[in-house]
Amino acid sequence: MSIKARGVALVLATAVAVGACAGRAAAPPAVPTAARYPDFVYPAVPASLERAPGADRIDLGWRFLQSGDTRNAARDFEAALKINPQLYPARAGEGYVALARGDHDRALAAFDAALRPARDYVPALLGRGQTLLAMKRDVEAIAAFEAALAVDSSLADVRRRVDVLRFRTVEQVIDSARSDASAGRLDRARTAYERAIELSPDSSFLYRELAAVERRQGDSDRAAQHFARAIELDPSDTAALVAMGDLLAERQEYQAADQAYRKAAALDPTPELTAKIGALAERTRESAFPAEFRAIAESTGATRGELAALIGVRLERFIAGAPQQQVVITDTAGHWAGNWIMQVARAGVMDPFENHTFQPGLVVRRGDLATAVRRILTMAAVTNAALRTRLAERPAIADMPPSHLVYPAAAAAVAAGVMPLVDGTRFEVNRPVTGAEAVDVINRLQALLR
Repeated sequence: MSIKARGVALVLATAVAVGACAGRAAAPPAVPTAARYPDFVYPAVPASLERAPGADRIDLGWRFLQSGDTRNAARDFEAALKINPQLYPARAGEGYVALARGDHDRALAAFDAALRPARDYVPALLGRGQTLLAMKRDVEAIAAFEAALAVDSSLADVRRRVDVLRFRTVEQVIDSARSDASAGRLDRARTAYERAIELSPDSSFLYRELAAVERRQGDSDRAAQHFARAIELDPSDTAALVAMGDLLAERQEYQAADQAYRKAAALDPTPELTAKIGALAERTRESAFPAEFRAIAESTGATRGELAALIGVRLERFIAGAPQQQVVITDTAGHWAGNWIMQVARAGVMDPFENHTFQPGLVVRRGDLATAVRRILTMAAVTNAALRTRLAERPAIADMPPSHLVYPAAAAAVAAGVMPLVDGTRFEVNRPVTGAEAVDVINRLQALLR
């Protein structure tokens, strides 16, 4: 028999005895054929308090409550506490009276007061859970119900209720977290995911989604911990493995990133993962290059030396296979990009000046970049019919007529999709190229030539 059924049976069994009590302000109610509040749990008096003064008023108060008479129920519970302020079952009874009246704050205070002298008093724990549930504080309600189950594991009805409530609450919290994340409310999303994990601590995807939010917040350490936890819970979670690989690559932990990508590829080999592994291998190789090379993307004005280095590294195979020519360069000895400068010059991609200087510190302009791009595209088009067709296009460029000296180079770069027009209309031939722009253009060129 459940604790609720036992409570109702006890009330009915004591009806005659309670009815014999004299001196009440109101006559005892008739034994109810059905309890008004069947979900309320009878505040049973423990054996240690059975003979305590005022204990006899609890049964009467409960009968009034289950008959729907909250006024007289409150009177009897209050009377019991006046006789014996330590009678915590009567305090729990007051909590149920307040809950019946919809006074949730008062009910919660009463149940908390009942639990102070007896933290494992099940009727108060269950009443507290019901009150919190009515207040839409579902997570705290679940905690109260689980505390009751820890004391009395036979409460099957309560256990089923907790399972349903947990499932419902987790779904609601996850929906809220995802909505907040999509809207950029990252602090709220993070808090919601943490609440969901409290309710469902073994769900791999929750740690993965929390880590994604933390990564967006710039908290890479916490993100790494939670991606790792997701993978620990579900080693087949390829999304978590790939996300962990992305984060580690971002942190320049290339070996660990490669391991994560390869584990994901072993589970689900895809072209995207193959590309990630290849790109990571290239980044790993580039990590050993001079600091000046690694800083190109941050440059506000890419130089000729930096552009030569980018081409020499990213298009290494293409440059090595290009027809070679003899060049003389007098000003690159000892320069960090000296070898790459010589390679791209011999391949005919970037020419030294007539005085045999390369001037590696000279800032590159969009026209200069387009010229180098066109030369590479022209060489590649020899064996690529589709590319030849694209290079034959003559796109309209608002600030550059076809008669412009650099138009053929600009048109080739634009037609190939390597150098987009500024605002979709202008080329801005004399605008200096930033390091990030140079990296983007050479990466596009690299992808096109694969």
